[in-house]
Amino acid sequence: MTRQMLRERVQGHHARVTTVELFFDLVFVFAVTQLSHALLEQHGLAAVLETLLLLLAVWWAWIYTTWVTNWLDPDNPVVRSALFVLMALGLLLSSSIPEAFGERALIFALAFTATQVGRTLFMVWAVRSDDSLRRNFVRMAIWKSLSAVFWLSGALAGGWQAAFWSAALAIEYASAALGFWTPGMGRTSTDEWTVEGAHMAERCGLFIIICLGESILMTGATFAGGHWTPADAAAFLIALLGSVAMWWIYFNAAAEAASEAIASSRDPGAIARLAYTYAHIPIVAGIIVAAAGDELALAHPLGELEPRAAWLILGGPALFLAGGLWFKHAVFRVISPSRVTGLALLGAAAVATPHLTPIALLGAATTALGVTAAWETFVRRSPGPAAEGVGG
Repeated sequence: MTRQMLRERVQGHHARVTTVELFFDLVFVFAVTQLSHALLEQHGLAAVLETLLLLLAVWWAWIYTTWVTNWLDPDNPVVRSALFVLMALGLLLSSSIPEAFGERALIFALAFTATQVGRTLFMVWAVRSDDSLRRNFVRMAIWKSLSAVFWLSGALAGGWQAAFWSAALAIEYASAALGFWTPGMGRTSTDEWTVEGAHMAERCGLFIIICLGESILMTGATFAGGHWTPADAAAFLIALLGSVAMWWIYFNAAAEAASEAIASSRDPGAIARLAYTYAHIPIVAGIIVAAAGDELALAHPLGELEPRAAWLILGGPALFLAGGLWFKHAVFRVISPSRVTGLALLGAAAVATPHLTPIALLGAATTALGVTAAWETFVRRSPGPAAEGVGG
């Protein structure tokens, strides 16, 4: 049974993304929508930090399932059934996001911990004939159980909820970086993480599509409910161009080259952990934040530029480019000049913010993304040993 659950690795062919994996991702379309609306409906630094905590939790639930399906065969009926259970928990998790720091805190905590601990225990059983993988997931189960104590305690702790959940996330994120070191069991070496680079790249790329799709839906819905003035139409076009530029930047030549670089690496697990598990967090966050900024700019394109709108309009693209900079360095060990330039242009726009309207600032942010996309499309470095054909 165990061997049937594991994917068959065929030399020269990457593990395909199955339809059940795509079906599973639909739950996270809803989660991204909930997070975007949370940014718009809440005010103040504390509310932003709470939304960040929820985003980190949602991403962690999704990326760990992606790692699991990198090893297991989703077409196996048992694995497929497990994914359907995770979908139900994910839908419960997503539904509780608006009141996660309120009356639905315990529901959020229970859904998240059931996802993390339950999936890990399932893996301990599913890979029981592979000693290396089984030990890895036993260590992981211990860490997930420790984190669960803080998630559940936070849900019941009232005013201390954010502190407990911050500690829980610190445990979640640090444990992977530490190789799930456990007393008496040691730590997992990343060279034991048999990762299929092309599959990880495709899965994360599909999640980026989900986030960009949500951005476009929010832009379209806001424009549809507006007055359709020339300023509204211009803001709509600029916001759409910003989403197109993000797509262009992410899915340029570097995306395919990254999977090839991971496949040929001596330690693909280490690169995949850094590039996809961690470096994608600001990329995803950037798209979600930018979507909220687009909606505020579309609501009042020629009105007064409020500080919150300025932070969202510029912060989204800045997070996106910073994440891309980190990703490229993690995979290719290079500093991308195009993304540094994009960040510099956003910095210049931030200096000019007091003199700009929402639509003007949105235009400046989109210009920074457009310059980066054009650079990475038309300016090519000579092929190097790390990745052939990688742009700036």
